[in-house]
Amino acid sequence: MSAAASETCANSNEPVMPPTVGAVVLTQGKRPAELAAAVKSILDQHGVTLDLVIVGNGWDPVELVGGLPDRVKSHALPENLGIPAGRNAGVPLVNGEYLLFLDDDALLASSDFLAVSIGLLESNPAIGLIQPQVIDQSGAPNPRRWIPRIKKGSPSHSSAVFSVWEGALVARRSVFDQVGGWGDEYFYAHEGIELAWRFWDAGAIVWYAGDLIANHPAIDPRRHDDYYRLNARNRVWLARRNLPAALIPLYVGSWTAIQIVRSRRDASARAAWFAGWREGWSEDPGARRAISWRTVATMTRFGRPPII
Repeated sequence: MSAAASETCANSNEPVMPPTVGAVVLTQGKRPAELAAAVKSILDQHGVTLDLVIVGNGWDPVELVGGLPDRVKSHALPENLGIPAGRNAGVPLVNGEYLLFLDDDALLASSDFLAVSIGLLESNPAIGLIQPQVIDQSGAPNPRRWIPRIKKGSPSHSSAVFSVWEGALVARRSVFDQVGGWGDEYFYAHEGIELAWRFWDAGAIVWYAGDLIANHPAIDPRRHDDYYRLNARNRVWLARRNLPAALIPLYVGSWTAIQIVRSRRDASARAAWFAGWREGWSEDPGARRAISWRTVATMTRFGRPPII
């Protein structure tokens, strides 16, 4: 219905109401220019009714230079709770049948991004979560990890996927609520894999839309402190929280072997990764909610069995 938001129903004189979208932008306030551009790209959307909140992770968005734009809410978290918990904190503050999550250094590349996304969701009720193609506006090479497939192929090719890049996503709110949202415990790294797995387990397809574009700078994630440690810890937690018991050692074992190969010439990275690996087994990962064997079979049928 999003494409016909201003038209009337064929069998009624009632106007078709535009779809409602609750948008959550998470920020620590360190990129004010990028944040302003991200917010503008949301407010420029047409064909939808928006409810937008900026969540300050350890920062108060009212401190934004020039003030907050009209129609924008703010929510200050007293400390940095991490990326997934910060996003979750914004969800109850916005209304909408659909949810948009956008990083503060990302952009929606067109003013019909949301209308097209929701048109896809409404035309295919089986889809629950959409990740767009991500492009660096500067012309820098786009990281292959932004295409969440083992066989990457063309970035413009759309397909079902079993992980997502978290910086720009559109979701059905009903399914997001059903699966419990983002995993707060992760803080950073792999929360998009868990969200995708849980959407599939709820019976909803996760879709990579190669014809939808979001922009984001091509920045090496290793710039983050503790990248390797959290990457390893959360990989173990992902298995412990989500996989049937028989698959946990297979999944963790395969990724351990992969990391050994990847870090064979980087002793520092390898040491940090294995420190996180040990934390993954020794620390509490939070509530366990194992996906069904039916979901495992679905993933396997699509070429992504949860052992890698």
